[in-house]
Amino acid sequence: MGAKHPTILIVDDEEPIREMVDFALSVDGIGCVGAGSVAEARVCVDEAAPDLILLDWMLPGGESGLDFARMLRANSQHGQIPIIMLTARTDNVDKVSALDAGADDFISKPFSPSELKARIRAVLRRCGPAEAANNGDVIEIGGLCLQESTRRVNADGAPVDLGPTEFRLLHFFMQHPERVYSRSELISYVWPPNVYVEDRTVDVHIRNLRLALEPSGRRGMIQTVRSAGYRFSGH
Repeated sequence: MGAKHPTILIVDDEEPIREMVDFALSVDGIGCVGAGSVAEARVCVDEAAPDLILLDWMLPGGESGLDFARMLRANSQHGQIPIIMLTARTDNVDKVSALDAGADDFISKPFSPSELKARIRAVLRRCGPAEAANNGDVIEIGGLCLQESTRRVNADGAPVDLGPTEFRLLHFFMQHPERVYSRSELISYVWPPNVYVEDRTVDVHIRNLRLALEPSGRRGMIQTVRSAGYRFSGH
């Protein structure tokens, strides 16, 4: 993870989980700060300036993890801190809610320490230098630049023409690089709710997106992972 070890804020009302995560991460030299509620987490964010937050969905005190995630994303000082949601929820609707609230990733309980550390490494990588250059609603990875507010995409300064669905796909992929998504997950995250979409439709739009990226030599950024789905990679 580099010369400087990150600091992780664990927001979970279950002390055994906080202790388990703290122990697992300390082996790799990662410092942890714990909070059992949103009120405690607010103080920790200001005092510890964490590099990443592990945030449980269900918290005591009337404020949920989603509420805290939304509050962080609306805060100019702390809005860029990566968030991984810890949740027992597995429904796709709940996953969409977590992403919409500002989470960068999610992991379902129970989870293994090795999976958790892999997720942390992945989120810190994609929220590191590649996203440090981001400005507002602009995402730039590997010379490919997307601006959400203007719906414009360019590669090395040259415009890339995309249809609305291809734009939404690329935007989602660039927000979550290196992670593999199945067709059903992409349907849940990218297409509007209550719209029937077949797996074949996803393949068609992926093909169109690749064709649009081909002139700039970036077709290979949209990778097929056999028997799993698709992944966006800037490497």
